Amino acid sequence: MTSTDKPNGLQQSLEQESLLHRMIKQIRRSLDLQEILTTTVTEVRSFLRADRVKVYRFDTSGSGEVIAESIHNERLPSLLGLRFPVHDIPEAAREMFLLAGQRSIVDVANQKIGLSPLQSTETGKHLQTNIYYRQVDPCHIQYLKAMGVQSSLVVPILDRDPQQSAKPKLWGLLVSHQSKPRKILKREIKVLQQVADQVAIAIAQSNLLTAALTQQKQEATINRVTTLLHKLPTIQLQGAIEEVITAFSGVGGRLYIQQSRELYTWGDQPTLPYELDSSIIEQHPTWQNWMTECKPGNIWATSDLYKEPHLRVLALAFRSTQIRGLMVIPLHYREQFIGVLSIFRAEFETEILWAGRCEQNRRQLLPQLSFEVWREQKKGQAPEWKPEDMTLAQALYDHFSMAIQQQQIYKEVQALNANLELRVQEQTAELEKSLLLTKVIKQITEQIRRTLDLQTTLQTIVSEVRSLLNSDRVVIFQLNSKSVVVEEMNGNWQSVLGVNAPVECFPNEHRDLYYQGRVRAINNVSTDSLSDCHREFLQSLQIQANLTVPINIGIELWGLLIAHECNAPRNWQDIEIDLLQQLGDQAAIAIQQAQLYEQTCKAETEARNKAGELGQTLHKLQETQTRLIQTEKMSGLGQLVAGIAHEINNPVNFIYGNLCHASDYIEQLLEILRLYQLHYPDPHSEISAAIEAVDFEFLVEDLPRIITSMQVGSDRIRSIVLSLRNFSRLDEAENKRVDLHEGIDNTLLILQHQLKGNGKFPGIQVIKDYGNIPRVECYAGQMNQVFMNIFSNAIDALEMGTGEEDKENKPSPVPTIRISTKISADNSRLLIRISDNGPGMIPEIKKRIFDPFYTTKPVGRGTGLGLAISYQIIVEKHGGIMECISEPGIGTEFWIEIPVKPPAKIVHSR
Repeated sequence: MTSTDKPNGLQQSLEQESLLHRMIKQIRRSLDLQEILTTTVTEVRSFLRADRVKVYRFDTSGSGEVIAESIHNERLPSLLGLRFPVHDIPEAAREMFLLAGQRSIVDVANQKIGLSPLQSTETGKHLQTNIYYRQVDPCHIQYLKAMGVQSSLVVPILDRDPQQSAKPKLWGLLVSHQSKPRKILKREIKVLQQVADQVAIAIAQSNLLTAALTQQKQEATINRVTTLLHKLPTIQLQGAIEEVITAFSGVGGRLYIQQSRELYTWGDQPTLPYELDSSIIEQHPTWQNWMTECKPGNIWATSDLYKEPHLRVLALAFRSTQIRGLMVIPLHYREQFIGVLSIFRAEFETEILWAGRCEQNRRQLLPQLSFEVWREQKKGQAPEWKPEDMTLAQALYDHFSMAIQQQQIYKEVQALNANLELRVQEQTAELEKSLLLTKVIKQITEQIRRTLDLQTTLQTIVSEVRSLLNSDRVVIFQLNSKSVVVEEMNGNWQSVLGVNAPVECFPNEHRDLYYQGRVRAINNVSTDSLSDCHREFLQSLQIQANLTVPINIGIELWGLLIAHECNAPRNWQDIEIDLLQQLGDQAAIAIQQAQLYEQTCKAETEARNKAGELGQTLHKLQETQTRLIQTEKMSGLGQLVAGIAHEINNPVNFIYGNLCHASDYIEQLLEILRLYQLHYPDPHSEISAAIEAVDFEFLVEDLPRIITSMQVGSDRIRSIVLSLRNFSRLDEAENKRVDLHEGIDNTLLILQHQLKGNGKFPGIQVIKDYGNIPRVECYAGQMNQVFMNIFSNAIDALEMGTGEEDKENKPSPVPTIRISTKISADNSRLLIRISDNGPGMIPEIKKRIFDPFYTTKPVGRGTGLGLAISYQIIVEKHGGIMECISEPGIGTEFWIEIPVKPPAKIVHSR
């Protein structure tokens, strides 16, 4: 397979733009990644006229699977759904796909491979589309032949996460196969690269959608579980555990409460053998020792419990079940172990469809010779626990801990009521207060979640907490900024907004404790056990007592929620501590939601900006294409003019060269006739009659004048032909020193018929003020095109201006075009001024005259490209300046300034 970049016409460019338009439209219309990939392979196969186009996706092990495919008339066998081993695509090739965006072209017939890196592996900068060919490994050729492929084109698809700064990952490959040799165009490589970029955008959108749906599902699960755990009058632990097991796609699970030794189960359960001491697995010494070592907030999960050494004894209880995956959530309340929640997942069997039989002992030695489907059965597979599972488990940890503690409090109240009649009212009041606080927490939670704006959410949190605790000040301290980001005060106390905590007063050990769920209550700053640095810092802020709870988002300590008492010391009650801790958990959820919303809005804005950039790029491409078409038309017109001038030149030279001889011969003949009349005054009667019939006297007198007029006419034709040849400049090099006066004069000669007057137009007077200028190094043909565009616009403006003045019966000045040329004082730049006394232009029109496709002429008289192309020729081609000065009623002047010798970068631009 070879590559070329020869253009194939406008139709192919339209096909390219149409393909990209359909891809972008499909990505915007559908959020289904599989549908987008299916459309991609179909459109690309149709665009390349390929026999097979497929999307190959890598997995974490390095092997891959064909997940989308389009085949033309079954010319090649289908590979859809088949997996390929990791060694089929070497690691070095995968690295080049990722680091350099390597595109590869394999020509099986010539046993060559063309490599086209998208960017430099050293600098990371984008490169032009070039192909470097070398011999390909014979094993690769044999591999493709076995697949029925004669030529292939591979473009990598990268996965870029818009929310993270991590490097992109090699997601997969976009592959085109041909059963016959075929040439690949460079523009086709560019198109496939653009398609791959669009697929990468679709992948990013799909990832964002999946993450959002997962988050939504988790929040719904948490809400349902929270409702069951806080359902009055009895907490529905059984219903909550069933809901949790379903959310984790488990086959069973259990909740064990340490204090009451209660066990709630659902689904498949392990059974301890008779030889073990305990019938309940959570009461086994091995399990008890394990739970003692677990710290608050730690969640343990394994996909295969039989591979865990510390579960070797307990694993016997699972032998009779299909359970293989295990998640254990130890529950703590104020760092005290209160129970454990376990979720079980069943083992399963998988069937992998390989493209050919995989034999590890021959995989790296011989190429694959058959791609017939080979089925590999795997038994006892363990489902993996995903990060989102751990995030959900972390959120459920807090809710179950609080619910169990509330249940224990409730049971303790019931027990005390049964034994101590005198404490009934006190315990009932405490319970009612606890339930009331639960309602209050719910109300505050609803108030917090009414908005998704992060700053508004933070302000609502501190405002509601301060009002509920009736404290003097409530603040939120953010760890990233190491300062107070929001506060709410009651009274004229000192503001602590933006205050940074001294690093020496709060070492990293404090941060670790808060991350583990530490809650710190200081009843009296003056008497409590504090470091001197800490005490002085709190007293400088007028604080006499404070209560601090952590705000943990996932596995990260986001900040601290702190209540300040400034008026006097305060003994913080347990209920107040519980309340603030629960509000801290709710604040964490609200902050996380606000951050996710902020990230979603940012991603949406970036996607819209990207779409806008693509639209602008498409518009620029359309403008460039139209300019190229106009330039090609002007080039064709120049060739046509030069050809016509050449064809006219030969017969005109023949006529012009013989006129002098004809004039001499006629003079000689007339002299002979005068001699005959002198020596034979009485001619024959027949001769006399013929002389009278032809009016011999007039003929002798008029014939020399006819010859003279023919000479004048031939001179005129020769001058026009020479002007046409000079205007086209096809007989000269593109960039050379020329006399611009000659180019101006030739252009005026071509436009002479428009300068002359007629019955409706008095004609245009041309005034030349030529300076003594040197020859200028430039593109003569393009400069003539600039003069032609300016003179044509001036003639049109003068004609339109004269017609309007005639309608108003106003005396009009003689239409005039003035041309002035001069050299700058340092002899480095040439100034050309072309002005007319036409109607002029208003500022709104003048500022747009160099815009492509902008015209004020009637339909059919202008394309709006003349002055735009002229501006490009002067500024970009010659490194000059082109400006327009115009006022209504006065006229228009074009100011052109070009260097006598253009800079090197302009001279060698082509």
